Amino acid sequence: MLGQVFNLTLIQNTIRTATPLILAALGGLLTMHAGMLNIGMEGMILLGAFFGVVGSYFFASSFMGVMLAVVVGMIIGLIFGFFVIELKSDEFIIGIAINIFAGGLTIFLLRSIFGVKGAFSSPDIIPLPRLNFPFLRGIPMLDIMFNNHSIFVYISWILVIIAYLFLYKTPYGMWIRAAGEYPEALETNGVSPRKMKYISSIACGVLCGFAGAHLSLGYLTLFTENMSANRGFIALAAIIFGASNPIKTFGAALLFGFFDALGIRLQVVGIPSQFTQMIPYLVTVIALFIVTKRHIAKRKKTQAEEGALQQP
Repeated sequence: MLGQVFNLTLIQNTIRTATPLILAALGGLLTMHAGMLNIGMEGMILLGAFFGVVGSYFFASSFMGVMLAVVVGMIIGLIFGFFVIELKSDEFIIGIAINIFAGGLTIFLLRSIFGVKGAFSSPDIIPLPRLNFPFLRGIPMLDIMFNNHSIFVYISWILVIIAYLFLYKTPYGMWIRAAGEYPEALETNGVSPRKMKYISSIACGVLCGFAGAHLSLGYLTLFTENMSANRGFIALAAIIFGASNPIKTFGAALLFGFFDALGIRLQVVGIPSQFTQMIPYLVTVIALFIVTKRHIAKRKKTQAEEGALQQP
């Protein structure tokens, strides 16, 4: 029984299920560093998934599907930035509004464009290419785990390294972090915090567009209503659990992806889906509880140290 669950296929599924979380989390941590909590990633992923299918279906090209998903993601990122940066709106409310808007719009367009309810699939939807590395075929374990994945699986790994180098080794990365922590000091040095916030918000839209396109063209080859399935919120949990560090966030996304894949594998041995679908959300709640408890303990320690220094 355990052999049916804990095998190389579980690792393969973990890599696939973690990919949209990694991509969205990389976008979300950019806005987090810029001082904006983007709750709207859920809606961005959903719109990316839908328009990825639209572009792939009508243009007979997965590349055009990805491009359309990216363009829509950029537009939503720009809208989020405009309301939060220019109009000083509450970022939480704007994020929730984007999620509600995305859910309603995709349902409406699914029925208006394709004339179906619930889900749309067609042989005319061109999936993302899957990569196979010949040098891995001679090693059965590595062949199963790392071959035959959507191109975005490998792109997400590269983007983790790029995000880390960008945030901590380039001036733009430093400016984005300063826009969230010390905006006045950044402006004093002649760099606009508003510009950095817009860059991070639009970049978040692009990466969530990638996540959505992978979901509907790489992980599956169809679109279903609400197929983002709270991945935006889980990606946000990965950011918090990973302390907004790209490497740690990548690890957290893999952890959540593992439990998501584990839930799918447990259905193979007859465990009801109603229970297995709870697993990734349960793990997310536990992870956030651990982070919160750690943060409270750290704050108490800091307060105790400050109190000791103030004593004569």
